[in-house]
Amino acid sequence: MKICRDMKKSKELEKEYEELKRKIRLYNEKCDFALVDKAWEFAKLAHHDQKRKSGDPFIAHPLATSLTLADWKMDTSSIVAGLLHDAVEWGGATNEDIEKEFNKEVANLVEGVTQVSYAKLKGTRKEWFVENLRKMFLAMAKDIRVVVIKLAERLDNMRTLSFLSKARQKRMARETLEVFAPLADRLAMGEVKSQLEDLAFEYVFPREYEKVKKQVTVQYKKAEKDIKKMRQTILKQLAKEGVKANIQARKKHLYSLWRKLERPEKQWNFDKIHDIIALRILVDNTTQCYTALGTVHSFYKPAPSIGVRDYIAQPKPNGYRSIHTNIIGPNKGIAEVQIRTHAMHEENEFGVAAHWHLSLLKSKGKLTSKQVDEGRFGVEKSKLKWVKELAKWQKEIVDSEEFFKAVRFDALSERIYVFSPKGDVYDLPLNATPVDFAYAVHTGLGNYIQRAKVNGKLVALKKKLRSGDVVEIIKSKNVKKPSHSWIDFVVTTTAKRKIKTQLRLTD
Repeated sequence: MKICRDMKKSKELEKEYEELKRKIRLYNEKCDFALVDKAWEFAKLAHHDQKRKSGDPFIAHPLATSLTLADWKMDTSSIVAGLLHDAVEWGGATNEDIEKEFNKEVANLVEGVTQVSYAKLKGTRKEWFVENLRKMFLAMAKDIRVVVIKLAERLDNMRTLSFLSKARQKRMARETLEVFAPLADRLAMGEVKSQLEDLAFEYVFPREYEKVKKQVTVQYKKAEKDIKKMRQTILKQLAKEGVKANIQARKKHLYSLWRKLERPEKQWNFDKIHDIIALRILVDNTTQCYTALGTVHSFYKPAPSIGVRDYIAQPKPNGYRSIHTNIIGPNKGIAEVQIRTHAMHEENEFGVAAHWHLSLLKSKGKLTSKQVDEGRFGVEKSKLKWVKELAKWQKEIVDSEEFFKAVRFDALSERIYVFSPKGDVYDLPLNATPVDFAYAVHTGLGNYIQRAKVNGKLVALKKKLRSGDVVEIIKSKNVKKPSHSWIDFVVTTTAKRKIKTQLRLTD
């Protein structure tokens, strides 16, 4: 009986592997499938007779990881590394074996993922945990694909979390919320971040999860009728205007909804949540985005207190581009509409992972080098400078406690986006102040801070900024010594370190 079950499962896995190759062909017909086949056979041998806690063959996990990477349209080396990523840690192979049988690039990716796998959150700040975070960020700095593969692996692990012990479920779910979901967010992988959060939510906050899940079902039904009517109206009008559009209804993810409901100004009032279900309009080009915006507003007036957020003209620092407008719907309720091109949508959903697919299109002549390099498609290198900053911190910050705080409360914290008077956008952690902003603009600007204006009004230097604020630093004529009190309210690592350095030099 057991032999029959194993044979049946083996056949199912071979079908899934053929599905992997089918997915790859859809976007990369020039893939080295011989190398992929070799990796599949190598991985099966490395994990022979190994089982997961669910009872499934262990090889099902690396295969699921690579299927996700194919969904993200990753390059051949990433797919191969996805199949092999556990061959060293769990399968008895060595890095030398990987390099000999495949190539140096694949071996480096597998080694990097293995290092990242050692970053475990145990509810403490022990030296070993911080040291593994350091290794993780070094691996990311060398090749960002390492963390993309790790995120694909983490998705499969979270989907099969129910087979683990309660203690491991809680530990892995909390690790996902505190490390991997924020990493996905910083890499502009919005859909991946949301999936990870929702998968972890019920294990870390089970009562809150059940409460939201129960109440939101009613809210979904209330919103669906209005959304369906709006979709038909807008789609019909856009067709008349010669705009081919795909209009989707996007339900808000549970964890994100819970976080919003918990805000003091919301107080669990669903009437104050305008994006429980949002309309997402996908068109072919940027010009059509603005045509669609005009069409939406011709039928549904924008909510005056919220207005339009144009992240196409002014993208978020992580590369996110879309137009958001909150409108007054058919029954006088407020609803959110998001408008973007198909290319923008792929970038917004899969962020840095989309870069490799778009680079592949460039190699086929479907995109120009200029389009990719200018960041019109894919992710600009400047958007990933925080990864290099993390690698720099791990060398400069010796104290483990300081490094842990820098990672948790700066690099991987919730983000806000503020503007300079010239319209430049800056990405800062939640609770950042004008002083943090000054050091983010240029470390030298911090030496000349006299006063600050937010949205044209003078404010205290310790004022907490909010997304959308326009921040102006009024400079002194001469170098001005930082105040000791600044250390108590700044939140960015750069500001803290520069202030401490200046105080040491002048005291």
